[in-house]
Amino acid sequence: MSTPVDDPLARERSHLSASRSALRAMREGVEALDISDVTANWVNAEALAHQIEERIKALADLSGTPLFFGRLDYLHAPGAEAAEGAEGERFYIGRRHVHDHDGDPMVIDWRAPVSQPFYRASKKDPMDVALRRRFGYTRGDITAYEDEHLSDPAEAARTSKLLQQEIERPRVGPMRDIVATIQPEQDEIVRSGLSGTVCVQGGPGTGKTAVGLHRVAYLLYAHRERLARTGTLVIGPNRSFLHYIEQVLPALGELAVQQATVDDLVAHVEIKGTDDATAAVVKGDARLAQVLRSALYSHVTMPTEPVVVVRGSRRWRVPAYELEELVRELLDRDIRYGAAREALPQRIAHAVLVQMERSGEAPDDRVQDAVARNSAVKAAVKAVWPAVDPAKLVLRLLSDAEFLAVHAEGILDGDEQKAILWAKPARSVKSAKWSPADAVLIDEATDLIQRTHSLGHVVLDEAQDLSPMQYRAVGRRCTTGSATVLGDLAQGTTPWATRSWQEALTHLGKQDALVEELTAGFRVPTDVITYASRLLPHIAPGLTPVVSIRENPGHFEVRPVSGAEDVVDACRESLRHEGSTGLIAADARVPELAAALTEAGIPYLGPGEETTQDTRLTLVPASLAKGLEYDYVVLDEPRAVVDGEPDERTGLRRLYVALTRAVSGLTVTHTAPLPPQLLA
Repeated sequence: MSTPVDDPLARERSHLSASRSALRAMREGVEALDISDVTANWVNAEALAHQIEERIKALADLSGTPLFFGRLDYLHAPGAEAAEGAEGERFYIGRRHVHDHDGDPMVIDWRAPVSQPFYRASKKDPMDVALRRRFGYTRGDITAYEDEHLSDPAEAARTSKLLQQEIERPRVGPMRDIVATIQPEQDEIVRSGLSGTVCVQGGPGTGKTAVGLHRVAYLLYAHRERLARTGTLVIGPNRSFLHYIEQVLPALGELAVQQATVDDLVAHVEIKGTDDATAAVVKGDARLAQVLRSALYSHVTMPTEPVVVVRGSRRWRVPAYELEELVRELLDRDIRYGAAREALPQRIAHAVLVQMERSGEAPDDRVQDAVARNSAVKAAVKAVWPAVDPAKLVLRLLSDAEFLAVHAEGILDGDEQKAILWAKPARSVKSAKWSPADAVLIDEATDLIQRTHSLGHVVLDEAQDLSPMQYRAVGRRCTTGSATVLGDLAQGTTPWATRSWQEALTHLGKQDALVEELTAGFRVPTDVITYASRLLPHIAPGLTPVVSIRENPGHFEVRPVSGAEDVVDACRESLRHEGSTGLIAADARVPELAAALTEAGIPYLGPGEETTQDTRLTLVPASLAKGLEYDYVVLDEPRAVVDGEPDERTGLRRLYVALTRAVSGLTVTHTAPLPPQLLA
């Protein structure tokens, strides 16, 4: 049956169907490859088979994921040097390249240079684009489209309705797919060069995570061979985030990206314990790196005895003063402890070879290696520059008050030393109740001994919550590479949360990074973000408030109540709307509210549990609200959220996070007076 000429939507569906068929043919073509006659040996065969397997995975047609999400129609051919973009030609922009049996493109990868005008073209600079079309999808099928006639001066610039609808669409089930409609200011960050580090400050709903994930997908496309050698890593705050990006990255054209939390990176020991806030702050302080260095190098002692090497009938003597010169030279070079320890026997052996040559012998490299392995040389190195286990070093620092005092003198005061000392010293590395902060210290010590492997690019999300020592741990993973740092200073809710990006980037070792600020809000309604922004002068002075681009101001209400029953009533009202509802409360109030919901017969879930049509309410402790979003939010007792934290600044930041989780509506309920910072 032929497609009606006057039905644009049917034509686009027809192109989608044809593109899916072409992608299927591409995959079948790879699956049919016979490599039996083209490989010289089994190693090459295995390597080629692996490449083919990865190619087959990349050519999968992902169920429910749009194969293309936009279209560009050009006014003119761009010039003789470019075959693409001829007059009347159009490009469909999607998650990966698809071509027909003649090799002509049916879908262009969103990362290709020819796709850039889809994100960058505007009324002021149409980039020779006559029409930009965006598609709306429902479960993988085209259901709508929206056109911008960029070359038509009569058509006013406007916000994408499809983007608005996608943001406001009520959801039940998994978090929505990442929005493919990256804005021009975001696209500049996404496509910035691999060599430079970029830090993105973005308030709630500004799309900073989307920018980070698009950026890693773009870099893997533009610098695939280089990053295949050096590696790429996405670091997230928790397992839920990593699960989310596992679902999102394939829609951006990438299937294999290494992912980890900071705790994963420093997992040298089993975590069995926790620190109180005071101890965690001190252990996370960058000054601990100095303490560790001092403690480590205290194991190096100056030689007092000569080394005597016996070879055959000859004895070769290296005096103590000459050994001391070798040790001091290695210390002055400031190389890793372990590398210096490995170099010392070779230096001693070289001193012996100099004596051999003076006596008329002609030793070669094999002789030097043999001398370096001589038992006398080994014994001298063991005495002067002993091997140190990083976990045992940290164990001693945290267990031995005298050892800590010696190496923290002038660095930590007495109260700080007391805060990090274990009340009951552990007997061994295995029996110790290590905390997450202790693991970071062990990682620092490990790097002092042996250099950490550096990757080509690291993406770090929710960076504002890292301690200085955690920044150093991440920075070690990209010393020769670059990073994309994402976060919001106003949402820092750890006692050690960073106060400025410059400070954070210094600890990361990327002082020259470019800091970009995203201020256009896509997710949080206007009235909600305006109310929440009253807290900014108190929690992050100098930050530009987010300005919502949503035309719908959203539902917003501050409601005095008399008790938990009224909070339950507010939840009932929200549940009358389609979509999800989150009841966010101070951790201490969760049991009371849970009992009230149960008594009222309203089923509810905990954070991380997937909503269904029958259960659309999630009861969320404020400490777990970061990164979550709901169509409607009922926020219980703001004063209790603030008071639930160890200090007011952290409490107000926690409240800011809780206030900005709503996509369509927010109801704030309270019996106690509101925090004065909200009454501006």
